[in-house]
Amino acid sequence: MSIIKRRVLYEEVAEILARMIYESRLEPGQWIDEMKLCDELGISRTPLREALKVLASDGLVELVPRKGSYVKSISPEELDELFPIMALLEGYCTQLVAERATASELRRLRHLHDCLEESAAKGDLASYYEENIVFHDELKAVSGNEWLQRITLDLSRVIRLARQQQLKLQGRLLHSLEEHRNIITAIEAGDAAGANQAMQVHLMNQYEALKAAILEDSEHEVD
Repeated sequence: MSIIKRRVLYEEVAEILARMIYESRLEPGQWIDEMKLCDELGISRTPLREALKVLASDGLVELVPRKGSYVKSISPEELDELFPIMALLEGYCTQLVAERATASELRRLRHLHDCLEESAAKGDLASYYEENIVFHDELKAVSGNEWLQRITLDLSRVIRLARQQQLKLQGRLLHSLEEHRNIITAIEAGDAAGANQAMQVHLMNQYEALKAAILEDSEHEVD
């Protein structure tokens, strides 16, 4: 008897839809056309609807009775509530990394940071954003705190709906990179308090940049 857990179809569909949302192929506030997706993915409505329930529990989709499903749109008020919490949690996570990381884990983190440096040097926002996610997820894993990792991953799924937008703000990419340099430097020095602070500053700067980007977009819409 196999002990390997086989993924069911709706889990694979949920992963595909989440990627479509993060890549803005399904945009915030957009109504999800179930028939079109079923045709596109070659599936029936049952696994699609089960996948949408999963995404709703993850905070990526809203299920509206008699209207269907919509991609979750993060309001400024929700960002006000989410980012300070995320800054505290990821700050503590980074503190634990500075305290506990092994030599091999530090090498892995340095490699991921170097990838960020390369993407920033090329001005490749898409690659920088994806590598940034990997870097932050690796920090969560290295922290060694399973509950902290679970909570921060759940929150980051929701914040990812809006986070990429802040990198489009003029000068934000280079500021983000400098903040990452401060984080990795503190971690490699074993400076737990400094790593915590550097991460909190990074997250709150993201928050301010995101608010500015949202305001900039709204002004363009008015124009």
